[in-house]
Amino acid sequence: AGTVLVDHDGGTVEVRAGQSVLTRGGERIRYSCGPEGAEYVAVCLPAFRPDTVHRDEDDATSAGEVPQ
Repeated sequence: AGTVLVDHDGGTVEVRAGQSVLTRGGERIRYSCGPEGAEYVAVCLPAFRPDTVHRDEDDATSAGEVPQ
């Protein structure tokens, strides 16, 4: 019942249950949950590989990962 906020090059989109958002390859994307939390599935086509994804160091740290 919560929302997912999708920040991308075109702005920020608030996505609610049953909705979807389409972004383009090469865009910077950041997902966050609204105050109620949310469960979501991100589908990437074509799929990216962990060794080719462009991840900001700050985002990796906030997700509990250790930047390399």
